[in-house]
Amino acid sequence: MSDALEKAEAAAKEAAVDTAAVQLAFAAMELAKLAQPQPTAQPHTCQHQHRPGRSTGEWIGISCAVCIGSIGIAFASIAIAIAIGGISVAILALVLRSMWRDFHKTR
Repeated sequence: MSDALEKAEAAAKEAAVDTAAVQLAFAAMELAKLAQPQPTAQPHTCQHQHRPGRSTGEWIGISCAVCIGSIGIAFASIAIAIAIGGISVAILALVLRSMWRDFHKTR
């Protein structure tokens, strides 16, 4: 039981590290935005504003953040699965022990 809890704690710590990595990826995206040349002011001939497309650096930053986030979610899911399995085994052991005691009391 304690082994499962230790594994769950380790997975939770690793997910926390992954969260820090996601924050670093967002910081890299912000730096990529700042490195882009600023557009010069042009007179507007139309009434609506055009949104510029995303740069390559932004797409790379987004993809890194998504990959790191998905790895964190995967580790968290594994930790939850291990914890649920440990709880199930503990409940099974308690039920079997109770049945064993009841069986030996009737003899």
